[in-house]
Amino acid sequence: MNRITFVRIYRIVYMAIKFYTQATLFQRRYRGRWNPIVEEKWNRLVTKQAKQYKTLALKLGGLMIKMGQFLSTRADIMPPSFLEELEGLTDRVPSVARQKIVSVLESEWNSPYTSYLSELSASAVASASIGEVYKGVLKDGTIVALKVQRPGTDRLLRADFQAMRIVIWFMKTFTPLSKQINFNQLFREMTETIGAELNFLQELQSGRSFADRFSEMQGIRFPVYFDEISTRRVLAMEWIEGARITDLAFIEKNELDRHEIAERLFILFLEQVLYGGQFHADPHGGNVLLKPDGTIVLIDFGMTGTITKKDSQAVLRIAEGIIFKNYDQVIDALEELRFLLPQADRELLADTIARLVAAYESNELMQMDSFVVERLFKDMQNIVRTQPVQLPAEFAFFGRAASIFVGVLNVLDPGIDLLALARPRVIEWASSQQEEKRVFGRADVLRWVLNASGPLRVFPQKVINYLEEPERLRHYLENRDGREREHQRDLQSRMFAGIFTILSFFGISTAVWFSHEPLIWVSGVFFAGSLWTYRSIK
Repeated sequence: MNRITFVRIYRIVYMAIKFYTQATLFQRRYRGRWNPIVEEKWNRLVTKQAKQYKTLALKLGGLMIKMGQFLSTRADIMPPSFLEELEGLTDRVPSVARQKIVSVLESEWNSPYTSYLSELSASAVASASIGEVYKGVLKDGTIVALKVQRPGTDRLLRADFQAMRIVIWFMKTFTPLSKQINFNQLFREMTETIGAELNFLQELQSGRSFADRFSEMQGIRFPVYFDEISTRRVLAMEWIEGARITDLAFIEKNELDRHEIAERLFILFLEQVLYGGQFHADPHGGNVLLKPDGTIVLIDFGMTGTITKKDSQAVLRIAEGIIFKNYDQVIDALEELRFLLPQADRELLADTIARLVAAYESNELMQMDSFVVERLFKDMQNIVRTQPVQLPAEFAFFGRAASIFVGVLNVLDPGIDLLALARPRVIEWASSQQEEKRVFGRADVLRWVLNASGPLRVFPQKVINYLEEPERLRHYLENRDGREREHQRDLQSRMFAGIFTILSFFGISTAVWFSHEPLIWVSGVFFAGSLWTYRSIK
């Protein structure tokens, strides 16, 4: 039943509208009365929604699991408690019958699979929502891993993407969220990131690119790929025996140095980001293997990301702007990185960044229990909720990859000093950039002056912050209250008309599906009426 296109679309869209309605009604009910008790109720609601999403995703498979993994990277648009629940959403599903996998092989190879293989394992050694991995032996005796796309995956994903288009249309048309989120860009990022996993030839190219870039790095290996039998739906690669890199018993058994392995792995990840731009976006323990001699093997390049040189330069301009207190430059660089949408309040953001830097420089950010610091944290929370701040997909996946990677390192060596390892290589990288000699030269001089001035610098900053705080607070409250009133008017006037429009639309779709003429007329009347109501109050 869940494989029927209409059923899948209906369940996905219904869940999205239900979640949005629940969240909107909750916020309206407790508007102006937000306190720790209400916060706890909100977290319970969001956690419940995340559990319902996970349950449906595991039932439907396909895009829903991938979408959950994608959303788990979007801390800019999803509540923390929702993200925490989605972290446990793993891409593991029951395997399909072996004969169906054989059919895919023979269809892609246009010949019996025995034309290329002398052996094929009786069952899958790994199974996910998009592909399954079998162990095979080529005619020349070479042992290979065959990643085969599950039958029907294209059709299911087309239906799921259609459902997401409907959800995004609803959000853009009937909610004020489009002022905070660029839904077109979000959908494009999602389709590009997830859609890339459907083309195994792209994964082959990524894996080979990694192997070429790090061919001279000692103690690092990548699989060899076989072009002649790899297609868009079949990926053939070298079979490599190894344990998960987090298998501490394996490390102890083979008398390997955990600290040395962790250092080598960290350098590998850092080099991916600093040089070349491309990085492995899913470096969990199952995708990083360890051989008995200590060699690290990186596999599964279906999910990769890229940070361009231009983006790297923008990050350095942010650092320079903060050092020289040029916060307009910081905002410009954030816009270049696509973190801010055009309608962002630049003055408010620059003011908040300035106060955050001032609190950090005064060494009182974690110590001072005052109105200024308390207001600073509340400002940051409100900016995330009210300002059009969005994390681009490449940075979102980098954050997710870094989080997973740090977890792996902590298992290997809980005492590892990442800053000490990173510092010399980051400096070397920065010095190699065309503009960085100028930037870091100025930064070093200013840093020396700031450190030498010490207390003389801190005291005036405290006085300035104290004197300016009432004006900043007034400006912030005026902006915030204006936005809240505008948002609430939009919600109250459009939400119910939008919901009735969507429900009546699905009523028409259901009636057409089952050829129920009376229901078509009734739903059509409701659809036209609710749509007219929405237009009239817009």
